[in-house]
Amino acid sequence: MVGMTVEPMDRVMASKISSWKYSEPYDFYNMDDDAGMDELLNGTFFKILENEMLIGYCCFGKSAIVPIGLQFGAYPENGTVDVGLGMRPDLTGHGRGYAFVSSILEFALSEYNFSQFRLTVAQFNKRAIALYKKLGFKPIMVFPMGNVEFLTMERRIS
Repeated sequence: MVGMTVEPMDRVMASKISSWKYSEPYDFYNMDDDAGMDELLNGTFFKILENEMLIGYCCFGKSAIVPIGLQFGAYPENGTVDVGLGMRPDLTGHGRGYAFVSSILEFALSEYNFSQFRLTVAQFNKRAIALYKKLGFKPIMVFPMGNVEFLTMERRIS
């Protein structure tokens, strides 16, 4: 994405992101405004700008996991960095995901020392899973949270 930058999250952008509303079935990713703000400002989130316009966010480490997955052994500490991300709802589904996620991974490579990336995605999000496979991620395991199943995917750094 031309002119894309990844920068530490700030209150103004966190407020915008916490109010984003995705349509079904992706409304699963909608945030509660107050809890969303607190999480977005915890120091592990970054805003993603394209030509100075907010287009998404990413996070790393514990903020990028689904906590219940810990009890299923979904997150072994094996030189892996967990990556979480979200794109502005009106930009999803328009073929921009490959460049968006690639830029996040490039940023992570410049900031963290690890041997592989790991993502966690809702099993129903076939669009994201297909994208992650194109980016070289391999399915690792599935675990439940209520009536939703999550898939972890990993990609080794070569």
